[in-house]
Amino acid sequence: MQQHPVKSNLMIAKHQPSHGRRGVLGGFAALLLALASPKQVFALMPKDERPSLGYPSNQRNSNQVRLNTSQMQAFRSWLQLIVHQQLNLGPTPRWQQRDCAGLVRFASAEALRQHDATWLKANGFLGKKIPPELNLTVEQRAALRHAWLRADGSQGAFVSALELVQNNTQPIGRDMAHAEVADLLLFDQGQEQHLMIWMGRYVAYHTGKVAPNDNGLRAYPLAKLMSWKDNRWQPQAGNPNFIGIFRLFFLSTS
Repeated sequence: MQQHPVKSNLMIAKHQPSHGRRGVLGGFAALLLALASPKQVFALMPKDERPSLGYPSNQRNSNQVRLNTSQMQAFRSWLQLIVHQQLNLGPTPRWQQRDCAGLVRFASAEALRQHDATWLKANGFLGKKIPPELNLTVEQRAALRHAWLRADGSQGAFVSALELVQNNTQPIGRDMAHAEVADLLLFDQGQEQHLMIWMGRYVAYHTGKVAPNDNGLRAYPLAKLMSWKDNRWQPQAGNPNFIGIFRLFFLSTS
């Protein structure tokens, strides 16, 4: 099995998908429709299929706050660095919810935080080349870090993979040529939905399963994934299991 090109302690192995399709969730049918239009994910859902969101205006901050161009680049660079370190050294004990959405939540929170000397030393980055700081305002950090928007309108550190995509991202399409670092690839395998992080040349993800000799982390070059023998995992426009590419709202420009 081809390994990720950078030096890594990561054991590369195939993620075992769930067996068989048992029907696509209504929310994902809406996501497919949304990919044909740049409108918000729920915009094309039949009214009787939409979650009862009922957002108060003050609970939509995470959908409204945007980073500027330099902050976006810094976020992407920090997220790359943090995910890459998990792949190389194994999961840090501070990352407790270890599954595909958990990797996105953890890496995003770490990228959005202040990276002071104490944090750099604790994470093995002190004295090493690191990205520039995001220089977030107090308001930006409060609105974005540990403030994922949930289906019930509340915000917090935890969201499911479905909530993360539906309430906190913008659909980009299904062409990997349009993907940018930190974009999310969403696959629907019936009763299971799975997220991968686009790292620029490869995807990184967590299988959601941990064993004594397997920390669950995986990384594959895009070419490898495009030709995966189980074509349900190929990020191709013709694959009905590939829902598409999604960009975190605060990284979007529209």
